[in-house]
Amino acid sequence: MKSKYQKLIDNVVQYVGGENNISYFTHCVTRLRFNIKDKSKVQEKEINQCPGVMGSQWSGDQFQIIIGQAVADVFNAIIKQNDLHIEGAIAVNESKKGTFKFSIGLIFESLAAILSPLIPLLVTAGMIKVVVILGESFGWLSATSPTTIVLSFASDAGFYFLPIFVGSAAAKRFGADSGLGMLVGAILIHPTFISLVTKGTALSVFGLPIYSTNYSSTIFPTIIAVWVMSYIEKFIAKHSLESIRSITEPVITILLMIPLSLVIIAPIGAFLGTYLVKIVLWLYHTAGFLSVALLATILPFVIMTGMHTAFVPYLMQMYAKMKYEPIFMPASIVSNLNQGIACLVVAIKAKDKSLRSTALSCAIAALLGGVTEPGMFGVTLKLKTPMYGAMIGSFFGGLYVGITHTYNYAMGNGGLLGLTTYVGSSPNNLFNVCIGVGIGMIITFIATFILYKGNSIGEEIAAVENSEVIENV
Repeated sequence: MKSKYQKLIDNVVQYVGGENNISYFTHCVTRLRFNIKDKSKVQEKEINQCPGVMGSQWSGDQFQIIIGQAVADVFNAIIKQNDLHIEGAIAVNESKKGTFKFSIGLIFESLAAILSPLIPLLVTAGMIKVVVILGESFGWLSATSPTTIVLSFASDAGFYFLPIFVGSAAAKRFGADSGLGMLVGAILIHPTFISLVTKGTALSVFGLPIYSTNYSSTIFPTIIAVWVMSYIEKFIAKHSLESIRSITEPVITILLMIPLSLVIIAPIGAFLGTYLVKIVLWLYHTAGFLSVALLATILPFVIMTGMHTAFVPYLMQMYAKMKYEPIFMPASIVSNLNQGIACLVVAIKAKDKSLRSTALSCAIAALLGGVTEPGMFGVTLKLKTPMYGAMIGSFFGGLYVGITHTYNYAMGNGGLLGLTTYVGSSPNNLFNVCIGVGIGMIITFIATFILYKGNSIGEEIAAVENSEVIENV
């Protein structure tokens, strides 16, 4: 890893304008993500020329460098090599004139920063549930066995205590105390509160009526509450005596947040989460199978722009509340595998040895790991015709899984290994997703084999620009 990425590790901070030009630095599954203060200081050309870099792009004020599956190792090496001490707060909340800066992009950036670190937790919780389902299906476990009971509540814990996990991540993002963020989330799911809500007992605090609902497995109530708390905490810290600040800052902050959260903020967040799920399900039932087919077709471009992170809140709400997801994950597995097949065709037909090697490694990453960015940025998008082939296959594969109402039951691997997450109460569900991805992969292979002529990247681009390939289609 060092030999391949060392140039990037040694120079990336300089290339993005220095540590003072970075307001936030994190990573997702395949990308390094830098929130930049002055975009003009970023040397994109130098970054893209570094070995191991698959490409780069802007998403608002965030500069993303596509690495692939080794991104976590590269991230940690950059932190260690450059001795970075970057605040987790949103540093670009205000414009140069001092007025509050608000944008949809900022919302998506914040949600991605808060929820991305929690994805491994939810994947693990979901996969443990899959183990239980498989164990019961094959007769290895019984529903009443101690092992089944323990594994089941271990899996459920990942979703039930989501407000606490979210509270910690949100506090880091908004520059608040992490412990207080977790406490705000914990208050919403305390057993006494949940019990009273279940019994229908009327509750109030300081004479203010509390909206009684169950906030377990929710994300928006805690995120909004911690965002508000971050400003309250800073205000109290600024106006507290230094000698007693360690007491006044946390105590007064939480005393204010208890009524604000339970009376106003948490109910608003709960409505947002509930109606987000309802809107998506309404679209699914209205557009039906076509919605899955279209999403599978355009998903590569959604991923390229980084907008796939906007689906994370929806996915978390769906798994926590409905225990399944009918649109995004089925479309994703079809699209991911077809990117892998398109890369595989390139590896078979390419005349250039370097391109063959790159395409084969990208095919393996997409087919087994569901990681498609290296293949898209390094192969299919650059060659264009393999991308067309993958999109054709994705439409028909997505069409089938949409028609058969195929559901995903756990956020997990987006490649072939992820097929296990489609094991549910009905055996037809796994059968249908296998048929759907099979249809997509076969059509993708045929379409890509016809469209791609084995040219190098430069030759293929020229061919497309001259409309030679398109005319053949």
